[in-house]
Amino acid sequence: MNLNTPLPAGTTGTLAQAQHRVLRNTYLLLAVSLLPTVLGAFIGVQSGIFQAMSPMVSMVIFFAGAFGFMYAIEKNKDSAAGVYLLLAFTFFMGLMLSRLIAMVLGYSNGAALIMTAFGGTAGIFFVMASLATVIKRDLSGMGKFLTVGAFVLMFGFIINMFVQSSAAMLAMMTLGIGLFSAFMLYDVKRIIDGGETNYITATLALYMNLYNVFQMLLSLLGIFGGDRE
Repeated sequence: MNLNTPLPAGTTGTLAQAQHRVLRNTYLLLAVSLLPTVLGAFIGVQSGIFQAMSPMVSMVIFFAGAFGFMYAIEKNKDSAAGVYLLLAFTFFMGLMLSRLIAMVLGYSNGAALIMTAFGGTAGIFFVMASLATVIKRDLSGMGKFLTVGAFVLMFGFIINMFVQSSAAMLAMMTLGIGLFSAFMLYDVKRIIDGGETNYITATLALYMNLYNVFQMLLSLLGIFGGDRE
């Protein structure tokens, strides 16, 4: 439905209710999805399985698992199976996060850094979601530029695994936080404007934004604020 065309009488209220329901269900599922992530990270840290893997093997597992799950979630987004696949995906992402979590916990102030990264990510999300509710401008044009930016950033990280440039890594993580923060604004605004009507797809998008911001923010905090004493 084109939101810019006149709607029949009585349709506007129904449309607004539908958009509100999608947003409410998205936020609820997003909150629930954090639980398997925490569980996956805990199991990963305790088992040490991903710390023992080489970065290259870990990257292959990450991309294969992530894209496989995302494909399956999109194929089943209109059924209950989509919810279960999403929760399994967030557990997997928690496992993949365990390498970074374990590294940060190696600092004497590691737990504080993790909580700071979590609080910072939550704060960014709150600001972006709040902006999405007050901005009246159509942000749909942002999508293509943000997507291109995400792919460029992904390839940059892959290339830097071979180049091993610390300066480039820091620059990309800083840009990544800005990029995925903008994605939060864009994705929430799409739900509010009725551009996204499936709460499973919406949750997947917002989850990936949160995950990436948290991961990059925690990495930067570990680099600049980690204390080994």
